[in-house]
Amino acid sequence: PGIYGKWAKNRNLSLEEVEEKLASGLPYVIRLKSDGDMSLPEDQIRRFEVEDAIRGTLNMPYNDQDTVILKATGIPTYHFAHAIDDHLMGTTHVVRGAEWLPSLPIHVELFEKLGWEPPIYCHTAQLMKIGEDGNKRKLSKRHDPELSLDYYRKLGYHPAAVREYLLTILNSNFEEWRIANPDADIDEFQFTTEKMSNSGALFDLNKLNDISKDVLLRISASDLFDFLKSWADEFKPEYAHLFEDRQYLERILDIGRQEAKPRKDHIYAQQMIENISYFFDDMFKIEDEMPAEAASDVAEIITKYLETYDHADDQSQWFEKIRQISQEMGYALKPKDFKKNPDQFKGHVGHVSTAIRVALMGRQQSPDVWEIQQILGEERTRERLSKFL
Repeated sequence: PGIYGKWAKNRNLSLEEVEEKLASGLPYVIRLKSDGDMSLPEDQIRRFEVEDAIRGTLNMPYNDQDTVILKATGIPTYHFAHAIDDHLMGTTHVVRGAEWLPSLPIHVELFEKLGWEPPIYCHTAQLMKIGEDGNKRKLSKRHDPELSLDYYRKLGYHPAAVREYLLTILNSNFEEWRIANPDADIDEFQFTTEKMSNSGALFDLNKLNDISKDVLLRISASDLFDFLKSWADEFKPEYAHLFEDRQYLERILDIGRQEAKPRKDHIYAQQMIENISYFFDDMFKIEDEMPAEAASDVAEIITKYLETYDHADDQSQWFEKIRQISQEMGYALKPKDFKKNPDQFKGHVGHVSTAIRVALMGRQQSPDVWEIQQILGEERTRERLSKFL
C-alpha cells in the first residue's frame, strides 16, 4: 500500500551510497522520512490529535509513509507545496474536501518536522446528488455539468441566487435565519464552520430553482433588465433586440410581482427569456393545443372576442364580455356547473378564456390575459388575434 518500514529500501542508505547512485545517473525522488510505525501492536501505535474547524477533534494514527515530497522531475508534490507555500503565505485556514483527510497525518508531520505551526484545517463534506438509481453519489466533474460554475453562468442563474442556495447547504442554520429575516442582506448572516455538515451535502437543482424564484422576486425589474442584458451580451447576442425598449421589457418582467401573492415565474436568464418570448412577435409561436371542450368553436370565440374588444376596458369589464360570449355559445359561467351537468354545456368559461389565451400567447398557462394585453398594446393584440384567425 505504500513505501514505509522494511519496504522503504533506500531510507537507510549511507551518504556514500547515495552519492554513488547519483553519480551513476540513477533517477531519484526525495521522500519524507517518517517516524511512524504501523507495524506495532494497536495499543503502541503513535497517535495525535488535531482540531478540525468543521469536524472537531480528530484522533488519528501518526503518519508512517515515506511520502514523496519532490518528484524525479524536480517538481514538489501537493503535500510539500502545501506545507511550504501555505506557511510562507501566512495561510490561516486550509479549506478542502473530506477526501484529503487521509493525507492529514502526512501534513501534520511535515509541519512538525519543519518546526512550523500548522494552519486550521476545515475538511468540508462532499457534494452529493441523487443518482439515476435513486441512491446518493458524489458529484462528478466528468458526469455532472452542474459542478462547474460555467453551467450556471451559461444558463444565466443570478449570482445572488446561487450564493443563497450554497449557504443553505453550507450552514445548517441558514434557512431558519432566512425565514426569520426574509428581507435582510445576506451578508448579515453569521457564517460559521461549526454549522457546516461533516457528512455528504445533498445538491438539489430543484431546490436551487425554488430559492432562485424567491431571490429574483426581491430584485427590481430594472436590475433584472440589467442582469439579463449583461448575460445576453455574453452568451446570447441574438437576443439583443429584446433590450431595445427598456420600459416595455421592465413591464414584462414585473408582471404579477407586486400582488399580495406575487408570481414567482423567474428562475434563470435562459428560462426567463423563454418564459416571456410570446411578447416578441419574432419569437411568438403556438406551443399548446386548444382546450378540447372549445376546440370546435375557436374561430367563433376569437371572432366574437375581437368584435367586443375594447382596450380601454378595466379588468372586470373585460372579463364580463368573455362571460357573455361564453353564455351565448352554450358554455357554463361556472366550472362547477359544467362539472355537475356536463351534458347541458359545451364546457365552461375557463375553456373559452383559455382558447383566447392560446390564440394570443400560444400557451394554456400564463399570467393574467388582461394585464398582458395592456402591455402588448391594442394594435399588437388585435393584429395577433386577426393573424391567428
